[in-house]
Amino acid sequence: MSELPAPGGGVVTFGETMARLSSPGVGPMRHARSLRLGIAGAESNLAIGVRRLGVPAAWLGRVGADEFGELIRSTVAGQGVATTAIVDPDAPTGLLFKERRTATRTRVQYYRSGSAGSRLTPDDLDPELIARSQILHLTGITPALGDSARRAVTAGIELARAHGVTVSVDLNYRAALWPPEQAGAAFRELVEGADIVLATEEEAAMALGTSSLDAESLRDGLAGLGPAEVLVKRGERGALARIDGRAYEVPPRRVTVLDPVGAGDAFAAGYLASRCRGADPGTRLAVAATTGAFAVTVAGDWEGAPTLDELRLLDNHGDGVAR
Repeated sequence: MSELPAPGGGVVTFGETMARLSSPGVGPMRHARSLRLGIAGAESNLAIGVRRLGVPAAWLGRVGADEFGELIRSTVAGQGVATTAIVDPDAPTGLLFKERRTATRTRVQYYRSGSAGSRLTPDDLDPELIARSQILHLTGITPALGDSARRAVTAGIELARAHGVTVSVDLNYRAALWPPEQAGAAFRELVEGADIVLATEEEAAMALGTSSLDAESLRDGLAGLGPAEVLVKRGERGALARIDGRAYEVPPRRVTVLDPVGAGDAFAAGYLASRCRGADPGTRLAVAATTGAFAVTVAGDWEGAPTLDELRLLDNHGDGVAR
């Protein structure tokens, strides 16, 4: 196990992070003569985004006893995130291949079946770390990885509840991991156990078992299952939210999109970091829209996450050069 001392407060999260291989240009990956090596994982993406905004963050996960595992550990820790990378000698680190098939279409393919990250167990969790945090953040990806990972999510929620820690869930549907019907049932349970829920319209419809509701009804339907804070992400159309009974509409930030992957994680990071700082709901949502917009302007899943000092850069209406 590789570990950095974990700070108190802030956001704690756990889940699978993979090595990422991406083609450097636009077009079929088969024509690429080299690939860029990096890392990607919804939970570590969020932890890095939170940390860049000056809020303590911790990430826990399993990696293989290989160079990809060491890359994950050193990269996440290098971003200032308190990192616990449990080395699994019997399983490899998962791989993610990312291809920009056209200028506006990105395709992602996973090689994660039987990976170290999918073998997370309840015993891997750090109860003291969760107890000291402000927010435990989970995603709908982890319970799709297998029975032990699903039990780890349940155990994490129970630990958070026992210590009065806020539970945040981003549903994060992955079609390659499970069918919509199975995911929908699991999503509903996650929503019922959460204080904060983030979802796309598609994911909200899965959790509610419907395909016909409008965005406002989806938002209110999720809120009706128990969470006090619901955010429905709508991409270039912004977002809708209901926080402590009050409805909000979040306008989008207009930017040039280079890579859409990771926008949802950055949006969630902005919201949770602002919440940890004690910001009011309107400010949290404005920061979330800004961090989500930053993410899509840079190639990579987490690399474009802004620092606290950079949040105003998108307000620059001059010649685009900051001097």
